[in-house]
Amino acid sequence: MKKLFLVMAGLLAAIVIQSQSLEEIVKKYSDANGLDNLKNVTTIRITGKMSTMGMEMPLEMFMKNPDKIKMVYSFSGQNMVTVFDGEKGYMVNPLMGSSEPVALTPEQTRQIQDNNAFKNQLVEYLSSGKLTLEGEEAVAGKPAYKLKAMVDGTGPVYMYVDKASFYIVKSATTVNQMGNTMNVETLMSDYTNTNGVVLPKKTTTIANGMEAASVTFNKIEVNVPIEDSVFRIK
Repeated sequence: MKKLFLVMAGLLAAIVIQSQSLEEIVKKYSDANGLDNLKNVTTIRITGKMSTMGMEMPLEMFMKNPDKIKMVYSFSGQNMVTVFDGEKGYMVNPLMGSSEPVALTPEQTRQIQDNNAFKNQLVEYLSSGKLTLEGEEAVAGKPAYKLKAMVDGTGPVYMYVDKASFYIVKSATTVNQMGNTMNVETLMSDYTNTNGVVLPKKTTTIANGMEAASVTFNKIEVNVPIEDSVFRIK
Protein backbone atom coordinates (compact mmCIF):
# COMPACT_ATOMS: atom_id res chain seq x y z
CA MET A 1 0.00 0.00 0.00
CA LYS A 2 2.83 2.38 0.91
CA LYS A 3 4.53 1.66 -2.42
CA LEU A 4 1.28 2.33 -4.30
CA PHE A 5 0.87 5.61 -2.42
CA LEU A 6 4.39 6.69 -3.40
CA VAL A 7 3.73 5.83 -7.06
CA MET A 8 0.48 7.83 -7.07
CA ALA A 9 2.17 10.74 -5.32
CA GLY A 10 4.92 10.70 -7.93
CA LEU A 11 2.41 10.73 -10.78
CA LEU A 12 0.51 13.60 -9.18
CA ALA A 13 3.73 15.57 -8.72
CA ALA A 14 4.63 15.02 -12.38
CA ILE A 15 1.21 16.31 -13.46
CA VAL A 16 1.54 19.38 -11.24
CA ILE A 17 5.06 20.11 -12.54
CA GLN A 18 3.90 19.83 -16.15
CA SER A 19 0.91 22.08 -15.45
CA GLN A 20 3.10 24.70 -13.80
CA SER A 21 5.63 24.51 -16.63
CA LEU A 22 2.89 24.95 -19.22
CA GLU A 23 1.45 27.97 -17.43
CA GLU A 24 4.93 29.47 -17.19
CA ILE A 25 5.54 28.97 -20.90
CA VAL A 26 2.24 30.63 -21.80
CA LYS A 27 2.98 33.52 -19.43
CA LYS A 28 6.43 34.08 -20.95
CA TYR A 29 4.93 33.81 -24.45
CA SER A 30 2.36 36.49 -23.56
CA ASP A 31 5.06 38.74 -22.08
CA ALA A 32 7.45 38.31 -25.01
CA ASN A 33 4.71 39.16 -27.49
CA GLY A 34 3.40 42.08 -25.42
CA LEU A 35 -0.10 40.67 -25.60
CA ASP A 36 -1.20 42.25 -22.33
CA ASN A 37 -0.40 45.66 -23.81
CA LEU A 38 -2.72 45.20 -26.81
CA LYS A 39 -5.56 46.75 -24.80
CA ASN A 40 -3.90 50.06 -25.70
CA VAL A 41 -4.01 49.24 -29.42
CA THR A 42 -7.19 49.91 -31.39
CA THR A 43 -6.23 48.95 -34.95
CA ILE A 44 -3.54 47.25 -37.02
CA ARG A 45 -3.12 47.64 -40.79
CA ILE A 46 -0.66 45.49 -42.73
CA THR A 47 0.47 45.56 -46.35
CA GLY A 48 2.54 42.83 -47.91
CA LYS A 49 2.48 40.07 -50.47
CA MET A 50 1.83 36.37 -50.84
CA SER A 51 3.99 34.25 -53.12
CA THR A 52 2.61 30.96 -54.43
CA MET A 53 3.12 28.82 -57.52
CA GLY A 54 5.50 31.38 -59.02
CA MET A 55 3.01 34.23 -58.59
CA GLU A 56 2.98 37.22 -56.26
CA MET A 57 -0.23 38.73 -54.95
CA PRO A 58 -0.44 42.02 -53.02
CA LEU A 59 -1.95 41.58 -49.56
CA GLU A 60 -3.76 43.92 -47.17
CA MET A 61 -4.90 43.05 -43.65
CA PHE A 62 -7.10 45.13 -41.38
CA MET A 63 -7.68 44.34 -37.69
CA LYS A 64 -9.78 46.20 -35.15
CA ASN A 65 -9.78 45.41 -31.46
CA PRO A 66 -11.10 43.03 -30.25
CA ASP A 67 -12.20 40.67 -33.03
CA LYS A 68 -12.70 42.30 -36.43
CA ILE A 69 -10.36 41.20 -39.21
CA LYS A 70 -10.25 41.48 -42.99
CA MET A 71 -7.79 40.01 -45.50
CA VAL A 72 -7.60 41.12 -49.13
CA TYR A 73 -5.50 39.43 -51.83
CA SER A 74 -5.31 41.03 -55.29
CA PHE A 75 -4.84 39.02 -58.48
CA SER A 76 -5.26 40.19 -62.08
CA GLY A 77 -7.14 43.28 -60.96
CA GLN A 78 -9.60 41.33 -58.80
CA ASN A 79 -9.81 41.21 -55.02
CA MET A 80 -10.28 38.02 -53.01
CA VAL A 81 -11.70 39.05 -49.63
CA THR A 82 -12.10 37.15 -46.37
CA VAL A 83 -13.63 39.03 -43.45
CA PHE A 84 -14.96 38.50 -39.94
CA ASP A 85 -17.08 41.42 -38.72
CA GLY A 86 -17.13 40.38 -35.06
CA GLU A 87 -20.15 38.11 -35.47
CA LYS A 88 -20.07 36.45 -38.89
CA GLY A 89 -17.51 35.64 -41.54
CA TYR A 90 -17.76 35.96 -45.31
CA MET A 91 -15.67 35.34 -48.38
CA VAL A 92 -15.76 36.96 -51.82
CA ASN A 93 -13.74 35.18 -54.50
CA PRO A 94 -14.40 36.39 -58.05
CA LEU A 95 -11.88 33.85 -59.35
CA MET A 96 -14.51 31.20 -58.54
CA GLY A 97 -16.92 32.87 -60.96
CA SER A 98 -18.99 34.98 -58.56
CA SER A 99 -18.61 38.29 -56.77
CA GLU A 100 -21.33 37.44 -54.25
CA PRO A 101 -20.30 36.98 -50.60
CA VAL A 102 -20.42 33.42 -49.24
CA ALA A 103 -20.67 32.63 -45.53
CA LEU A 104 -17.53 31.06 -44.06
CA THR A 105 -17.67 27.55 -42.66
CA PRO A 106 -16.88 27.17 -38.93
CA GLU A 107 -13.38 25.95 -39.85
CA GLN A 108 -12.77 28.91 -42.19
CA THR A 109 -14.04 31.28 -39.50
CA ARG A 110 -11.59 29.81 -36.99
CA GLN A 111 -8.73 30.10 -39.48
CA ILE A 112 -9.25 33.81 -40.15
CA GLN A 113 -9.70 34.51 -36.43
CA ASP A 114 -6.41 32.72 -35.75
CA ASN A 115 -4.73 35.45 -37.83
CA ASN A 116 -6.06 38.15 -35.52
CA ALA A 117 -3.16 39.66 -33.55
CA PHE A 118 -5.58 40.69 -30.79
CA LYS A 119 -6.30 37.05 -29.91
CA ASN A 120 -4.12 35.27 -27.36
CA GLN A 121 -4.58 31.73 -28.65
CA LEU A 122 -2.39 29.99 -26.09
CA VAL A 123 -4.18 31.61 -23.13
CA GLU A 124 -7.56 30.70 -24.63
CA TYR A 125 -6.56 27.06 -25.15
CA LEU A 126 -4.95 26.87 -21.70
CA SER A 127 -7.96 28.33 -19.88
CA SER A 128 -10.30 25.90 -21.66
CA GLY A 129 -8.14 22.87 -20.78
CA LYS A 130 -7.27 22.18 -24.42
CA LEU A 131 -3.53 22.84 -24.24
CA THR A 132 -0.84 20.37 -23.18
CA LEU A 133 2.94 20.34 -23.10
CA GLU A 134 4.33 17.56 -25.30
CA GLY A 135 8.03 18.00 -24.58
CA GLU A 136 10.66 19.75 -26.67
CA GLU A 137 11.69 19.64 -30.31
CA ALA A 138 14.20 21.56 -32.40
CA VAL A 139 12.95 24.00 -35.04
CA ALA A 140 15.59 25.24 -37.50
CA GLY A 141 18.22 23.85 -35.16
CA LYS A 142 16.96 25.73 -32.10
CA PRO A 143 15.16 24.12 -29.12
CA ALA A 144 11.46 24.82 -28.78
CA TYR A 145 8.61 23.78 -26.51
CA LYS A 146 6.09 21.57 -28.30
CA LEU A 147 2.50 22.40 -27.29
CA LYS A 148 -0.63 20.58 -28.44
CA ALA A 149 -3.96 22.36 -28.74
CA MET A 150 -7.13 20.34 -29.27
CA VAL A 151 -9.13 22.48 -31.68
CA ASP A 152 -12.85 21.81 -32.03
CA GLY A 153 -13.73 20.39 -35.43
CA THR A 154 -10.09 20.16 -36.50
CA GLY A 155 -8.17 17.93 -34.14
CA PRO A 156 -4.72 18.53 -32.69
CA VAL A 157 -2.68 21.56 -33.72
CA TYR A 158 0.94 21.55 -32.56
CA MET A 159 2.61 24.87 -31.78
CA TYR A 160 6.33 25.28 -31.20
CA VAL A 161 7.49 28.07 -28.88
CA ASP A 162 11.16 29.02 -29.18
CA LYS A 163 12.88 28.55 -25.80
CA ALA A 164 14.97 31.71 -26.14
CA SER A 165 12.53 34.25 -27.61
CA PHE A 166 9.21 32.63 -26.60
CA TYR A 167 7.82 33.39 -30.07
CA ILE A 168 5.79 30.77 -31.92
CA VAL A 169 8.15 29.65 -34.69
CA LYS A 170 6.15 26.75 -36.12
CA SER A 171 2.70 25.19 -36.16
CA ALA A 172 1.71 21.81 -37.57
CA THR A 173 -1.56 20.06 -38.22
CA THR A 174 -3.29 17.61 -40.56
CA VAL A 175 -6.06 18.86 -42.83
CA ASN A 176 -8.50 17.16 -45.16
CA GLN A 177 -8.97 18.95 -48.45
CA MET A 178 -11.28 17.50 -51.11
CA GLY A 179 -10.87 14.04 -49.65
CA ASN A 180 -7.09 14.24 -49.46
CA THR A 181 -5.16 14.35 -46.19
CA MET A 182 -2.29 16.81 -46.00
CA ASN A 183 0.32 17.49 -43.35
CA VAL A 184 0.58 21.27 -43.13
CA GLU A 185 3.39 23.12 -41.38
CA THR A 186 3.65 26.88 -40.95
CA LEU A 187 7.00 28.50 -40.16
CA MET A 188 7.14 32.02 -38.66
CA SER A 189 10.28 34.14 -38.75
CA ASP A 190 11.68 37.70 -38.82
CA TYR A 191 9.66 38.89 -35.83
CA THR A 192 9.41 42.65 -35.45
CA ASN A 193 8.02 45.01 -32.82
CA THR A 194 5.96 47.90 -34.21
CA ASN A 195 4.77 50.26 -31.49
CA GLY A 196 4.27 47.32 -29.13
CA VAL A 197 2.72 44.97 -31.70
CA VAL A 198 4.95 41.90 -32.22
CA LEU A 199 4.42 39.99 -35.49
CA PRO A 200 6.45 37.69 -37.78
CA LYS A 201 7.27 39.50 -41.02
CA LYS A 202 7.54 36.21 -42.90
CA THR A 203 5.31 33.14 -42.77
CA THR A 204 5.95 30.05 -44.90
CA THR A 205 3.43 27.26 -45.41
CA ILE A 206 4.62 23.74 -46.26
CA ALA A 207 2.15 21.07 -47.41
CA ASN A 208 3.28 17.43 -47.46
CA GLY A 209 6.91 18.53 -47.35
CA MET A 210 6.70 21.04 -50.22
CA GLU A 211 6.53 24.82 -49.93
CA ALA A 212 3.01 25.91 -50.87
CA ALA A 213 3.08 29.64 -50.13
CA SER A 214 4.87 32.38 -48.25
CA VAL A 215 3.56 35.66 -46.89
CA THR A 216 5.78 38.68 -46.30
CA PHE A 217 4.72 41.81 -44.40
CA ASN A 218 6.26 44.98 -45.85
CA LYS A 219 4.55 47.55 -43.64
CA ILE A 220 2.80 47.32 -40.27
CA GLU A 221 0.79 50.32 -39.01
CA VAL A 222 -0.65 50.63 -35.52
CA ASN A 223 -3.56 52.78 -34.30
CA VAL A 224 -4.47 54.11 -37.74
CA PRO A 225 -8.12 55.07 -38.40
CA ILE A 226 -10.18 52.10 -39.66
CA GLU A 227 -13.97 52.46 -39.83
CA ASP A 228 -16.25 49.54 -38.90
CA SER A 229 -17.67 49.73 -42.45
CA VAL A 230 -14.38 48.25 -43.72
CA PHE A 231 -15.43 44.92 -42.18
CA ARG A 232 -18.96 44.84 -43.61
CA ILE A 233 -19.81 42.87 -46.72
CA LYS A 234 -23.55 42.31 -46.30
